[in-house]
Amino acid sequence: MIDLSTLALFALACLALTATPGPDMLLIASRSASQGRASGFATLAGIQLGTYCHAAAAAFGLSQLFLVVPLAYDIVRYAGAAYLLYLAWKTFRATGTVLAPADSARGFSIAMVFRQGLLTNLLNPKMALFVLALFPQFVRPEAGSVALQIMLLATVLNLIGITVNGAVILAASRLGHAFSGGGRFRRVPQILLGTVFAGFALRLALDSRR
Repeated sequence: MIDLSTLALFALACLALTATPGPDMLLIASRSASQGRASGFATLAGIQLGTYCHAAAAAFGLSQLFLVVPLAYDIVRYAGAAYLLYLAWKTFRATGTVLAPADSARGFSIAMVFRQGLLTNLLNPKMALFVLALFPQFVRPEAGSVALQIMLLATVLNLIGITVNGAVILAASRLGHAFSGGGRFRRVPQILLGTVFAGFALRLALDSRR
């Protein structure tokens, strides 16, 4: 199995990456601000399950498909962009404030938010390539099963993600609550969430790995 010094080095790399604001953190923060802590943690759980899926794909060599078949990469990229545009459209069309418990229960179940986080992560080929590029640097074939080592690294990444993004969720949900009292600013978190989805879609559609 991976030695402790290697795990510590990997953990430091993950901490630096996780603490740097990026698409996942922005999505989690905007979801927490618009729908509260429960939705923020559900989004995080979906993203982290997606990380395990990418790690499993890398462990079994499936992510290599993106490197040898560029069309597969583009298909997943455009599918992800289309899905994010759909989420943006649904968010902008929602009425009222999704922070109210009744509205949240009707329109945005925790299961739905979890699935959105999972699909958003799975349909991001950049995440697959990130796992494929970073994880092998800390894997030692002589230390045992490569697949188990990769899944262990994914667990370390997710544990650090819970710590960092958990703090983001708590802070963003408090900020969102400040806008939930009514008035012209009550839809600000909802508009922010829709804008995040649309921005991700545009970035994913226009971005290229080359």
